[in-house]
Amino acid sequence: MTSSAGSSRTSAPRQKQRRSSRRSGHTPGRDSQALSALGDFQTLPLELFQMVLNYLSVKDISMLSMVSKTISSRLINYISTSSGTRRLLLQDFHNLQLPGRKEGASILEHYKSLGLLLKRCTLLLPTRDRLKYVHKVLSGVPCFKLNGCASPLHCLGLQCYGVFLQMLTAGWDELECHRVFNFLWELSNLARKVQTVVSGKPGSARRLELRIRLYCRGVLLSPGSHRSDSAFWLTRILKPWPMVNQARLLYILFGPVSALDGHVVWQKMIEGPTDETSLKGLADAIKLLYGTEAREWTADDVISLVDELSVVPQEWLMENNARLLLLSGNSICFTFLASKAVNGRAVELARLMVFMALVCEKDLYCMDWAVKMMQKVCKVFSTPWERNNFLQCLENTFAHMLMDLLRAVLAGERDEEDSSFLNLFHLVNAQANFHKEILYLAMGSNSST
Repeated sequence: MTSSAGSSRTSAPRQKQRRSSRRSGHTPGRDSQALSALGDFQTLPLELFQMVLNYLSVKDISMLSMVSKTISSRLINYISTSSGTRRLLLQDFHNLQLPGRKEGASILEHYKSLGLLLKRCTLLLPTRDRLKYVHKVLSGVPCFKLNGCASPLHCLGLQCYGVFLQMLTAGWDELECHRVFNFLWELSNLARKVQTVVSGKPGSARRLELRIRLYCRGVLLSPGSHRSDSAFWLTRILKPWPMVNQARLLYILFGPVSALDGHVVWQKMIEGPTDETSLKGLADAIKLLYGTEAREWTADDVISLVDELSVVPQEWLMENNARLLLLSGNSICFTFLASKAVNGRAVELARLMVFMALVCEKDLYCMDWAVKMMQKVCKVFSTPWERNNFLQCLENTFAHMLMDLLRAVLAGERDEEDSSFLNLFHLVNAQANFHKEILYLAMGSNSST
Protein backbone atom coordinates (compact mmCIF):
# COMPACT_ATOMS: atom_id res chain seq x y z
CA MET A 1 0.00 0.00 0.00
CA THR A 2 2.77 2.40 0.91
CA SER A 3 4.67 1.75 -2.25
CA SER A 4 1.47 2.07 -4.23
CA ALA A 5 0.67 5.41 -2.69
CA GLY A 6 4.21 6.59 -3.24
CA SER A 7 4.10 5.67 -6.88
CA SER A 8 0.82 7.48 -7.36
CA ARG A 9 2.22 10.60 -5.73
CA THR A 10 5.32 10.59 -7.86
CA SER A 11 3.43 9.96 -11.12
CA ALA A 12 1.01 12.83 -10.66
CA PRO A 13 3.54 15.63 -11.38
CA ARG A 14 4.66 13.88 -14.59
CA GLN A 15 1.07 13.68 -15.85
CA LYS A 16 0.60 17.34 -15.00
CA GLN A 17 3.77 18.21 -16.86
CA ARG A 18 2.65 16.29 -19.95
CA ARG A 19 -0.74 18.03 -19.90
CA SER A 20 0.86 21.46 -19.60
CA SER A 21 3.17 20.63 -22.50
CA ARG A 22 0.21 19.73 -24.69
CA ARG A 23 -1.53 22.97 -23.76
CA SER A 24 1.53 25.06 -24.68
CA GLY A 25 1.96 23.27 -28.02
CA HIS A 26 5.53 22.19 -27.30
CA THR A 27 7.00 18.91 -26.29
CA PRO A 28 10.31 18.36 -24.54
CA GLY A 29 11.36 16.15 -27.47
CA ARG A 30 10.77 18.87 -30.03
CA ASP A 31 12.61 21.47 -27.98
CA SER A 32 15.59 19.18 -27.63
CA GLN A 33 15.54 18.46 -31.37
CA ALA A 34 15.52 22.18 -32.13
CA LEU A 35 18.41 22.74 -29.75
CA SER A 36 20.39 19.85 -31.19
CA ALA A 37 19.87 21.29 -34.67
CA LEU A 38 21.75 24.36 -33.49
CA GLY A 39 24.82 22.24 -32.72
CA ASP A 40 27.43 24.12 -30.69
CA PHE A 41 25.44 27.34 -31.10
CA GLN A 42 22.85 26.04 -28.62
CA THR A 43 25.10 27.13 -25.77
CA LEU A 44 25.05 30.74 -26.96
CA PRO A 45 22.30 33.24 -26.14
CA LEU A 46 20.58 34.69 -29.20
CA GLU A 47 22.38 38.03 -28.78
CA LEU A 48 25.78 36.36 -28.83
CA PHE A 49 24.78 34.21 -31.82
CA GLN A 50 23.94 37.35 -33.77
CA MET A 51 27.21 38.98 -32.69
CA VAL A 52 29.07 35.99 -34.13
CA LEU A 53 27.28 36.51 -37.44
CA ASN A 54 28.69 40.02 -37.66
CA TYR A 55 32.15 38.49 -38.03
CA LEU A 56 31.14 36.15 -40.86
CA SER A 57 31.10 37.07 -44.55
CA VAL A 58 27.79 36.94 -46.40
CA LYS A 59 29.00 33.81 -48.21
CA ASP A 60 29.78 32.13 -44.89
CA ILE A 61 26.36 33.04 -43.51
CA SER A 62 24.82 31.64 -46.68
CA MET A 63 26.63 28.34 -46.13
CA LEU A 64 25.57 28.33 -42.48
CA SER A 65 21.91 28.64 -43.51
CA MET A 66 22.14 25.20 -45.13
CA VAL A 67 23.06 23.45 -41.87
CA SER A 68 19.53 23.08 -40.47
CA LYS A 69 16.05 24.55 -40.62
CA THR A 70 16.46 25.90 -37.08
CA ILE A 71 19.60 27.86 -37.94
CA SER A 72 17.95 29.09 -41.13
CA SER A 73 15.03 30.41 -39.04
CA ARG A 74 17.45 32.20 -36.73
CA LEU A 75 19.19 33.75 -39.73
CA ILE A 76 15.86 34.97 -41.11
CA ASN A 77 15.24 36.68 -37.77
CA TYR A 78 18.76 38.13 -37.80
CA ILE A 79 18.34 39.61 -41.29
CA SER A 80 15.24 41.46 -40.08
CA THR A 81 16.98 43.01 -37.05
CA SER A 82 18.46 46.51 -37.16
CA SER A 83 21.99 45.17 -36.80
CA GLY A 84 21.41 42.61 -39.55
CA THR A 85 19.96 45.27 -41.85
CA ARG A 86 22.94 47.57 -41.27
CA ARG A 87 25.31 44.68 -41.84
CA LEU A 88 23.73 43.27 -44.99
CA LEU A 89 21.92 46.09 -46.80
CA LEU A 90 24.84 48.22 -47.91
CA GLN A 91 23.66 51.44 -49.51
CA ASP A 92 26.81 53.16 -50.74
CA PHE A 93 25.69 53.00 -54.37
CA HIS A 94 26.86 56.38 -55.63
CA ASN A 95 30.01 57.44 -57.45
CA LEU A 96 31.18 53.82 -57.61
CA GLN A 97 31.25 53.75 -61.41
CA LEU A 98 34.16 56.17 -61.63
CA PRO A 99 37.40 54.91 -63.21
CA GLY A 100 39.67 53.23 -60.70
CA ARG A 101 36.95 52.57 -58.12
CA LYS A 102 36.90 48.89 -57.16
CA GLU A 103 34.05 49.38 -54.70
CA GLY A 104 31.50 49.10 -57.54
CA ALA A 105 32.44 45.50 -58.30
CA SER A 106 32.66 44.78 -54.57
CA ILE A 107 29.12 45.94 -53.77
CA LEU A 108 27.72 44.06 -56.77
CA GLU A 109 29.41 40.90 -55.52
CA HIS A 110 27.99 41.58 -52.05
CA TYR A 111 24.40 41.70 -53.34
CA LYS A 112 25.00 38.63 -55.45
CA SER A 113 25.97 36.78 -52.26
CA LEU A 114 22.99 38.28 -50.42
CA GLY A 115 20.68 36.97 -53.13
CA LEU A 116 22.06 33.46 -52.58
CA LEU A 117 21.65 33.83 -48.81
CA LEU A 118 17.97 34.78 -49.06
CA LYS A 119 17.43 32.09 -51.68
CA ARG A 120 18.68 29.46 -49.23
CA CYS A 121 16.93 30.89 -46.17
CA THR A 122 13.53 30.94 -47.91
CA LEU A 123 14.00 27.63 -49.70
CA LEU A 124 10.99 25.95 -48.06
CA LEU A 125 8.56 28.85 -48.51
CA PRO A 126 6.05 29.18 -51.40
CA THR A 127 7.08 31.63 -54.11
CA ARG A 128 4.54 34.24 -53.06
CA ASP A 129 5.78 34.17 -49.43
CA ARG A 130 9.40 34.29 -50.55
CA LEU A 131 8.73 37.41 -52.60
CA LYS A 132 6.87 39.09 -49.75
CA TYR A 133 9.70 38.38 -47.35
CA VAL A 134 12.35 39.60 -49.79
CA HIS A 135 10.34 42.76 -50.44
CA LYS A 136 10.03 43.35 -46.70
CA VAL A 137 13.80 43.03 -46.31
CA LEU A 138 14.65 45.30 -49.25
CA SER A 139 11.86 47.85 -48.92
CA GLY A 140 14.04 50.13 -46.82
CA VAL A 141 16.52 50.68 -49.67
CA PRO A 142 15.25 53.67 -51.70
CA CYS A 143 17.70 53.13 -54.59
CA PHE A 144 16.02 49.78 -55.35
CA LYS A 145 12.82 51.58 -56.34
CA LEU A 146 12.00 52.93 -59.80
CA ASN A 147 11.75 56.53 -58.56
CA GLY A 148 13.73 56.08 -55.36
CA CYS A 149 17.11 57.58 -56.24
CA ALA A 150 17.68 61.29 -56.79
CA SER A 151 20.72 60.64 -59.00
CA PRO A 152 19.96 57.44 -60.95
CA LEU A 153 22.67 57.91 -63.59
CA HIS A 154 25.39 57.81 -60.92
CA CYS A 155 23.89 55.01 -58.85
CA LEU A 156 24.57 51.27 -58.77
CA GLY A 157 21.42 50.55 -56.76
CA LEU A 158 19.32 49.09 -59.57
CA GLN A 159 22.24 46.99 -60.82
CA CYS A 160 22.75 45.63 -57.31
CA TYR A 161 19.05 44.81 -57.16
CA GLY A 162 19.41 43.11 -60.54
CA VAL A 163 22.28 40.81 -59.55
CA PHE A 164 20.45 40.07 -56.28
CA LEU A 165 17.30 39.09 -58.20
CA GLN A 166 19.32 37.14 -60.75
CA MET A 167 20.88 34.99 -58.01
CA LEU A 168 17.60 34.64 -56.09
CA THR A 169 15.67 33.31 -59.10
CA ALA A 170 18.43 31.21 -60.68
CA GLY A 171 17.03 27.76 -61.40
CA TRP A 172 13.39 28.75 -60.81
CA ASP A 173 10.92 27.39 -63.31
CA GLU A 174 9.10 29.63 -65.78
CA LEU A 175 5.87 29.78 -63.76
CA GLU A 176 7.73 31.05 -60.71
CA CYS A 177 9.55 33.66 -62.81
CA HIS A 178 6.19 34.81 -64.20
CA ARG A 179 5.12 35.43 -60.60
CA VAL A 180 8.31 37.37 -59.94
CA PHE A 181 7.71 39.57 -62.97
CA ASN A 182 4.06 40.19 -62.06
CA PHE A 183 5.08 41.00 -58.48
CA LEU A 184 7.68 43.56 -59.59
CA TRP A 185 5.41 44.94 -62.33
CA GLU A 186 2.63 45.63 -59.83
CA LEU A 187 5.00 46.79 -57.09
CA SER A 188 6.54 49.46 -59.34
CA ASN A 189 3.26 50.29 -61.10
CA LEU A 190 5.12 49.80 -64.36
CA ALA A 191 2.03 49.13 -66.46
CA ARG A 192 0.70 52.66 -65.99
CA LYS A 193 4.16 54.23 -66.37
CA VAL A 194 4.94 52.34 -69.59
CA GLN A 195 1.49 53.23 -70.95
CA THR A 196 2.34 56.89 -70.40
CA VAL A 197 5.60 56.80 -72.37
CA VAL A 198 4.47 54.58 -75.25
CA SER A 199 1.24 56.44 -75.93
CA GLY A 200 2.42 60.02 -75.43
CA LYS A 201 4.58 62.17 -77.68
CA PRO A 202 8.18 60.89 -77.76
CA GLY A 203 10.26 62.86 -75.30
CA SER A 204 7.26 64.43 -73.55
CA ALA A 205 8.07 62.42 -70.39
CA ARG A 206 11.85 62.28 -70.63
CA ARG A 207 12.52 61.63 -66.95
CA LEU A 208 10.03 58.78 -66.85
CA GLU A 209 11.55 57.30 -70.03
CA LEU A 210 14.95 57.38 -68.34
CA ARG A 211 13.62 55.78 -65.13
CA ILE A 212 11.91 52.96 -67.05
CA ARG A 213 15.05 52.34 -69.10
CA LEU A 214 17.31 52.18 -66.04
CA TYR A 215 14.92 50.00 -64.04
CA CYS A 216 14.25 47.46 -66.79
CA ARG A 217 17.87 47.22 -67.87
CA GLY A 218 19.29 47.23 -64.35
CA VAL A 219 16.83 44.94 -62.57
CA LEU A 220 15.09 42.71 -65.12
CA LEU A 221 17.74 42.66 -67.88
CA SER A 222 20.68 42.52 -65.53
CA PRO A 223 24.06 42.58 -67.32
CA GLY A 224 25.69 39.18 -67.24
CA SER A 225 22.39 37.27 -67.34
CA HIS A 226 22.11 34.16 -69.48
CA ARG A 227 20.61 34.80 -72.92
CA SER A 228 17.61 32.61 -72.10
CA ASP A 229 16.90 34.66 -68.95
CA SER A 230 17.28 37.97 -70.81
CA ALA A 231 14.99 36.71 -73.58
CA PHE A 232 12.38 35.72 -71.00
CA TRP A 233 12.39 39.08 -69.19
CA LEU A 234 12.46 41.13 -72.41
CA THR A 235 9.53 39.11 -73.72
CA ARG A 236 7.59 39.79 -70.53
CA ILE A 237 8.27 43.52 -70.88
CA LEU A 238 7.27 43.79 -74.55
CA LYS A 239 4.56 41.19 -75.17
CA PRO A 240 1.65 42.87 -73.30
CA TRP A 241 1.73 45.77 -75.79
CA PRO A 242 0.66 46.15 -79.44
CA MET A 243 3.45 46.04 -82.03
CA VAL A 244 3.62 49.83 -82.47
CA ASN A 245 4.09 50.24 -78.70
CA GLN A 246 6.60 47.39 -78.59
CA ALA A 247 8.78 49.27 -81.08
CA ARG A 248 8.52 52.49 -79.07
CA LEU A 249 9.36 50.68 -75.83
CA LEU A 250 12.30 48.87 -77.46
CA TYR A 251 13.69 52.24 -78.54
CA ILE A 252 13.29 53.62 -75.02
CA LEU A 253 15.14 50.64 -73.56
CA PHE A 254 17.95 50.28 -76.10
CA GLY A 255 17.99 53.35 -78.34
CA PRO A 256 20.69 56.06 -78.29
CA VAL A 257 20.85 58.39 -75.31
CA SER A 258 22.45 61.73 -74.59
CA ALA A 259 25.92 61.59 -73.04
CA LEU A 260 25.01 64.64 -70.93
CA ASP A 261 21.78 63.68 -69.18
CA GLY A 262 21.06 60.09 -70.27
CA HIS A 263 17.76 60.98 -71.92
CA VAL A 264 16.62 59.12 -75.04
CA VAL A 265 17.61 60.93 -78.28
CA TRP A 266 14.53 60.51 -80.46
CA GLN A 267 15.78 62.43 -83.53
CA LYS A 268 19.07 60.53 -83.86
CA MET A 269 17.90 58.21 -86.65
CA ILE A 270 16.10 60.95 -88.56
CA GLU A 271 18.50 63.87 -88.66
CA GLY A 272 21.53 62.14 -90.16
CA PRO A 273 23.59 58.94 -90.47
CA THR A 274 24.45 57.48 -87.08
CA ASP A 275 27.24 55.22 -85.86
CA GLU A 276 27.37 51.62 -84.70
CA THR A 277 27.43 52.60 -81.03
CA SER A 278 23.99 54.21 -81.26
CA LEU A 279 22.50 51.08 -82.86
CA LYS A 280 24.29 48.28 -81.04
CA GLY A 281 21.80 48.05 -78.16
CA LEU A 282 18.84 47.79 -80.53
CA ALA A 283 20.64 45.24 -82.72
CA ASP A 284 21.54 43.05 -79.73
CA ALA A 285 17.93 43.14 -78.50
CA ILE A 286 16.65 42.14 -81.96
CA LYS A 287 19.14 39.26 -82.14
CA LEU A 288 17.99 38.14 -78.70
CA LEU A 289 14.33 38.03 -79.75
CA TYR A 290 15.19 36.30 -83.01
CA GLY A 291 17.28 33.62 -81.29
CA THR A 292 16.16 30.18 -80.20
CA GLU A 293 16.01 31.36 -76.56
CA ALA A 294 12.93 33.54 -77.27
CA ARG A 295 10.39 30.82 -77.93
CA GLU A 296 7.38 33.15 -77.98
CA TRP A 297 8.65 35.13 -80.98
CA THR A 298 8.31 34.00 -84.58
CA ALA A 299 10.48 35.29 -87.42
CA ASP A 300 7.48 37.27 -88.70
CA ASP A 301 7.06 38.88 -85.26
CA VAL A 302 10.66 40.07 -85.19
CA ILE A 303 10.59 41.32 -88.80
CA SER A 304 7.39 43.25 -88.09
CA LEU A 305 9.02 44.73 -84.99
CA VAL A 306 12.08 45.84 -86.99
CA ASP A 307 9.80 47.33 -89.65
CA GLU A 308 7.83 49.22 -87.00
CA LEU A 309 11.03 50.34 -85.29
CA SER A 310 12.23 52.05 -88.49
CA VAL A 311 9.48 54.69 -88.19
CA VAL A 312 10.00 55.50 -84.49
CA PRO A 313 9.34 58.34 -83.97
CA GLN A 314 9.36 59.08 -87.73
CA GLU A 315 10.80 57.35 -90.78
CA TRP A 316 14.52 56.70 -90.35
CA LEU A 317 17.18 57.52 -92.90
CA MET A 318 17.67 54.46 -95.07
CA GLU A 319 21.36 54.32 -94.17
CA ASN A 320 20.45 53.87 -90.51
CA ASN A 321 18.03 51.06 -91.43
CA ALA A 322 20.78 49.33 -93.39
CA ARG A 323 23.30 49.71 -90.55
CA LEU A 324 20.85 48.24 -88.02
CA LEU A 325 20.26 45.22 -90.26
CA LEU A 326 23.98 44.63 -90.70
CA LEU A 327 24.51 44.76 -86.94
CA SER A 328 21.58 42.40 -86.35
CA GLY A 329 23.30 39.53 -88.15
CA ASN A 330 23.00 37.52 -91.35
CA SER A 331 19.82 35.61 -90.51
CA ILE A 332 17.73 38.62 -89.56
CA CYS A 333 19.14 40.67 -92.43
CA PHE A 334 18.30 38.02 -95.02
CA THR A 335 14.85 37.33 -93.56
CA PHE A 336 14.04 41.05 -93.62
CA LEU A 337 15.20 41.49 -97.22
CA ALA A 338 13.51 38.29 -98.37
CA SER A 339 10.19 39.47 -96.92
CA LYS A 340 10.36 42.56 -99.13
CA ALA A 341 11.21 40.40 -102.16
CA VAL A 342 8.25 38.09 -101.50
CA ASN A 343 5.90 41.06 -101.06
CA GLY A 344 6.92 42.65 -104.38
CA ARG A 345 8.64 45.69 -102.87
CA ALA A 346 11.52 45.66 -105.37
CA VAL A 347 12.20 49.43 -105.36
CA GLU A 348 12.43 49.59 -101.57
CA LEU A 349 14.56 46.43 -101.54
CA ALA A 350 16.93 47.92 -104.13
CA ARG A 351 17.39 51.14 -102.13
CA LEU A 352 18.08 49.14 -98.98
CA MET A 353 20.63 47.01 -100.83
CA VAL A 354 22.45 50.09 -102.13
CA PHE A 355 22.62 51.59 -98.64
CA MET A 356 23.97 48.29 -97.33
CA ALA A 357 26.79 48.56 -99.86
CA LEU A 358 27.34 52.15 -98.70
CA VAL A 359 27.50 51.10 -95.04
CA CYS A 360 29.97 48.32 -95.92
CA GLU A 361 32.16 50.93 -97.59
CA LYS A 362 31.92 53.45 -94.74
CA ASP A 363 32.29 51.00 -91.85
CA LEU A 364 34.95 48.88 -93.56
CA TYR A 365 32.94 45.68 -93.88
CA CYS A 366 33.86 43.22 -96.65
CA MET A 367 31.90 44.18 -99.75
CA ASP A 368 31.59 40.54 -100.83
CA TRP A 369 29.17 40.14 -97.90
CA ALA A 370 26.74 42.58 -99.56
CA VAL A 371 27.10 40.85 -102.92
CA LYS A 372 26.51 37.39 -101.45
CA MET A 373 23.47 38.72 -99.57
CA MET A 374 22.09 40.11 -102.84
CA GLN A 375 22.74 36.75 -104.51
CA LYS A 376 20.73 34.94 -101.81
CA VAL A 377 17.88 37.43 -102.12
CA CYS A 378 17.75 36.94 -105.89
CA LYS A 379 16.95 33.26 -105.33
CA VAL A 380 13.80 34.27 -103.43
CA PHE A 381 12.12 35.73 -106.52
CA SER A 382 9.75 33.25 -108.11
CA THR A 383 10.30 34.36 -111.76
CA PRO A 384 13.28 35.59 -113.80
CA TRP A 385 11.34 38.77 -114.62
CA GLU A 386 11.02 39.68 -110.91
CA ARG A 387 14.71 39.06 -110.37
CA ASN A 388 15.73 41.12 -113.38
CA ASN A 389 13.37 43.91 -112.36
CA PHE A 390 15.03 44.03 -108.93
CA LEU A 391 18.53 44.19 -110.52
CA GLN A 392 17.37 47.01 -112.79
CA CYS A 393 15.99 48.88 -109.75
CA LEU A 394 19.32 48.35 -108.01
CA GLU A 395 21.30 49.97 -110.83
CA ASN A 396 18.77 52.78 -111.18
CA THR A 397 19.07 53.50 -107.46
CA PHE A 398 22.87 53.76 -107.69
CA ALA A 399 22.53 56.14 -110.66
CA HIS A 400 19.86 58.37 -109.05
CA MET A 401 21.72 58.64 -105.74
CA LEU A 402 24.96 59.55 -107.51
CA MET A 403 23.21 62.23 -109.56
CA ASP A 404 21.51 63.71 -106.50
CA LEU A 405 24.80 63.93 -104.58
CA LEU A 406 26.61 65.36 -107.60
CA ARG A 407 23.97 68.10 -107.98
CA ALA A 408 24.37 68.95 -104.29
CA VAL A 409 28.15 69.24 -104.65
CA LEU A 410 27.93 71.35 -107.83
CA ALA A 411 25.33 73.60 -106.19
CA GLY A 412 27.79 74.30 -103.38
CA GLU A 413 25.58 72.77 -100.68
CA ARG A 414 28.22 72.34 -98.01
CA ASP A 415 28.23 72.24 -94.24
CA GLU A 416 31.08 72.34 -91.73
CA GLU A 417 32.00 68.72 -92.43
CA ASP A 418 31.53 69.03 -96.21
CA SER A 419 29.21 66.02 -95.97
CA SER A 420 27.85 66.23 -99.56
CA PHE A 421 31.26 65.70 -101.12
CA LEU A 422 32.17 63.03 -98.54
CA ASN A 423 28.93 61.12 -99.20
CA LEU A 424 29.58 61.29 -102.94
CA PHE A 425 33.09 59.97 -102.40
CA HIS A 426 31.82 57.03 -100.30
CA LEU A 427 29.02 56.19 -102.74
CA VAL A 428 31.31 56.17 -105.79
CA ASN A 429 33.72 53.84 -103.97
CA ALA A 430 30.81 51.68 -102.74
CA GLN A 431 29.47 51.25 -106.27
CA ALA A 432 32.93 50.47 -107.67
CA ASN A 433 33.71 47.89 -104.98
CA PHE A 434 30.23 46.37 -105.18
CA HIS A 435 30.50 45.81 -108.92
CA LYS A 436 34.07 44.62 -108.56
CA GLU A 437 32.87 41.82 -106.25
CA ILE A 438 30.11 40.96 -108.74
CA LEU A 439 32.73 40.69 -111.51
CA TYR A 440 34.92 38.48 -109.32
CA LEU A 441 31.92 36.27 -108.62
CA ALA A 442 30.89 36.12 -112.30
CA MET A 443 34.37 35.51 -113.69
CA GLY A 444 35.09 32.95 -111.00
CA SER A 445 31.95 30.96 -111.83
CA ASN A 446 32.69 31.18 -115.57
CA SER A 447 36.26 30.00 -115.17
CA SER A 448 35.14 27.09 -113.04
CA THR A 449 32.81 25.95 -115.84
